[in-house]
Amino acid sequence: MTLGRQIRTQRLVLQPVSWHDMQDMIRLKTNGASFGRMLGGVRSLRQVEDEMADDLAFWAKRGIGIFTIRENDRFVGITGLHERPDGRGLGLRFALVPEAAGRGIAREAAAAAMRFALDAGVKRIVGVTREDNMASRIVLGSIGMHHVESFERDGYLMLVYEITQDIPDSTTRI
Repeated sequence: MTLGRQIRTQRLVLQPVSWHDMQDMIRLKTNGASFGRMLGGVRSLRQVEDEMADDLAFWAKRGIGIFTIRENDRFVGITGLHERPDGRGLGLRFALVPEAAGRGIAREAAAAAMRFALDAGVKRIVGVTREDNMASRIVLGSIGMHHVESFERDGYLMLVYEITQDIPDSTTRI
């Protein structure tokens, strides 16, 4: 269920990131178990602050972006869309605190965020993961994304997944 920009699933609440989430974002993005495999890897405090400013600006400009994920009012991670710095378009990302992994939270949250973006008129969403990241590959495949290409980055084979929808141009908002 979507209420404005808040999304509720069976067990999760997704809300657009805000400055109030900064301590949770620092805890997530400076943790190697949570962010070590993300594009750009583990972040410094300054990088987390800069990314928060970018995320807020993206929401303001596009009406979509990164959500916090909460389970029973407890921060467990993030999901949502961002503009990929490699030019591949709008990318779906998700990352969880280590204690939340392995319970289907990433799949549930990523599917909800992806549906929010598609309902907002996004035509194409990509997801990029390392070939050896089976957990991410399973999430991307289970929410309807399909492997469409591969490339090498930093000695790793990267897999690109995508989902597309046909929308007449007159109704496209994003």
